Amino acid sequence: MLKRINVEQLRTGMFIQKFCSSWDESPFWRTSLLLDNPKDLQKIQASGVEEVWIDVSKGLDVAKVAVEKIEAEAAPAPQKSVPPPVVAPRRASFDDEMARAKKICADGKTAVTTMFQEARMGNALNTAQAHALVDEISSSVMRNPDAFISLARLKNKDDYTYMHSVAVCALMIALAKKMKLDEHQTREAGLAGLLHDVGKMMVSQSILDKPGKLTDDEFVAVKEHPVEGHKILLESPDVGEAALDVCLHHHERFDGNGYPHQLVGAQISLFARMGAVCDVYDAITSNRAYKAGWEPSESLRRMAEWNGHFDPSVFQAFVKCIGIYPTGALVKLKTGRVGVVVEQSESSLLTPKVKVFFSVKSNAYIPPEIVDLAKMEGHDKIMGLEDGAKLGLKSVHGMWAGAA
Repeated sequence: MLKRINVEQLRTGMFIQKFCSSWDESPFWRTSLLLDNPKDLQKIQASGVEEVWIDVSKGLDVAKVAVEKIEAEAAPAPQKSVPPPVVAPRRASFDDEMARAKKICADGKTAVTTMFQEARMGNALNTAQAHALVDEISSSVMRNPDAFISLARLKNKDDYTYMHSVAVCALMIALAKKMKLDEHQTREAGLAGLLHDVGKMMVSQSILDKPGKLTDDEFVAVKEHPVEGHKILLESPDVGEAALDVCLHHHERFDGNGYPHQLVGAQISLFARMGAVCDVYDAITSNRAYKAGWEPSESLRRMAEWNGHFDPSVFQAFVKCIGIYPTGALVKLKTGRVGVVVEQSESSLLTPKVKVFFSVKSNAYIPPEIVDLAKMEGHDKIMGLEDGAKLGLKSVHGMWAGAA
């Protein structure tokens, strides 16, 4: 059982499940640990973190250390160490994080496939595995969100359901971070994204893989997946309210025209409103059995036109999160070069890094080069999106997923 306590109540022997702080305020890279070292206790109490979640099933409870507390207060108080300076975690380069993200994506696909297939067979979900995967994805997004989020878009129609869950998990984490939710809420959002589509395991695989238009009966069967997923999660251990709610309500619309309960506006939880945006964005940018995915910028443009579908404030935060020209967008620069966006700028939505590889002036491929538009003010800029088919370009899908 989890309990939220003040750090002054912490004692050695307790098991810390989560720190109630942002990532850069946390005294440890780990999110959970058995507190068995007095020096670690002093470090936490000197860090500025005010509260933590403890798991009393894995360590001591507050009530069980009351005697220790009385004895400790009777003894001379230990001198507190001087708090170390707060150092913000350094952002990893796109290429460095891409190498780590590839392994996490591969492991994530395997883990989600196993979990969801167990659900299809009527077995309980391995939520410990789910929490561990969310931690891995959270760490990658914290180091460099562009690498993992862009890589998770590279999915084919055969593994769509599983990789879609991995991608939505990463998008939920990045969006939560952009909206300044605390660490506990951010990880809850990530778990919700990872498990939001588990109910599709109760839908016939032939329907999920059908390349053509669904019949009315087939569409009704698909629309049951939020309710079926909610039932699965209710029977699964260590699944919080956020995951349950997002699973059930990620297809609700802000104007009340969604399903299954036609909730309106604030009746839909913040997590479910976030889930709706992340779910749709990854779905429409992915290649599916029945259609090819749209380009990222085109997807954002169309989503912006769907009045009443999304919470406007959440959608605006999402655009700021992934950029006006998201990673993977094909763009034309003022200098006549064409390239794909590979990484967002921390200073402006209009100045991402672009891997150029084609010249419109010479109508020919050029040696690939990374152009950091944040450093090119007055010399080069994005003039707009480019249509690769009109230029006769070969597929640029995934060209950004590697070094120049």
